[in-house]
Amino acid sequence: MLVYTIRRMLGMIPLLMLISIVVFALAKLMPGDALTGRIDPKNASPQYIAEMREKLGYNKPLVWQYGHWIKGVARGDLGQSVVHKKPVGEIIAERLPNTLLLMGLSLFITYAAAIVMGVYAGKRPGSPADYAITVLNYIGYAVPGFVASIAAIYLFSFKLGWVPASGSVGIGLDDGSLSYYVSKIKYAILPALVLGLFSTAAYTQFLRNEMIDNGRKDYVRTARAKGTKPSRIDRVHIFRNSLLPLITFLGFDIGALLGGAVVIETIFTYPGIGQLVVQSVNSRDYSVLMALTMLLSCMTLVGNLAADLIYSLVDPRIRIQ
Repeated sequence: MLVYTIRRMLGMIPLLMLISIVVFALAKLMPGDALTGRIDPKNASPQYIAEMREKLGYNKPLVWQYGHWIKGVARGDLGQSVVHKKPVGEIIAERLPNTLLLMGLSLFITYAAAIVMGVYAGKRPGSPADYAITVLNYIGYAVPGFVASIAAIYLFSFKLGWVPASGSVGIGLDDGSLSYYVSKIKYAILPALVLGLFSTAAYTQFLRNEMIDNGRKDYVRTARAKGTKPSRIDRVHIFRNSLLPLITFLGFDIGALLGGAVVIETIFTYPGIGQLVVQSVNSRDYSVLMALTMLLSCMTLVGNLAADLIYSLVDPRIRIQ
């Protein structure tokens, strides 16, 4: 497994190089630059604007600009944010823990809810509970994320007052204290719930159908004929095999969650990577935007690798060499 992991990680290098070229090209094709809209032409002379563009390297050939940027990325230097006046790495480091917490909670909510409802409905196809879960899934499919976010804020924050409507942590708490971490979870639970429900409906229905299909397989009939306990048949023969397709989605979940976080973090005013993407696009801070896109690509590739490795743990029949 170690050899396979190293081989896969080495195979990511040319793919990341190709992604970096596409990201850089798209950034340069977008209208304007970081100075556009940040400097008032009435209060700044054209000479000053030209000097700033020369200083930032915007007048250099595109090949030089790409080479300069990719060399910095290889050294861990993601560049300087023109808007925030700070290194890009520091800006991302400030926001990334919030998004990782949001993604972790949303993944837990997604898989926990999907497994509970999918297994329950898969064991009782055609029952009233199965129909009720299916109806909930269709509602989950139909409701847009921004509508669910607004409804959740109105119900759980304004009406019930259970959780805050915006922000990431309470005021006046000491970093590292228990109350600080409790507050972080409290502020993240509502956006994580909305973000996690995006995939719950699909995963629940998928797991339900897999449970029903695997329950009719020959190896399940053989296990029942041999007198195997029903609980072991459900746990080992049906559930374990039904869970495998869901692992395939794990790698794609990383990218999907970051994409969904753009909308959710904006609505909840949650200071994470998603909100930073929107701010970078609006301010044309392309150094930050390119770094975030590369980070998203890396996390997606690592997620796919993790999904492949988990395969061998869930199903010993799958050998990774």
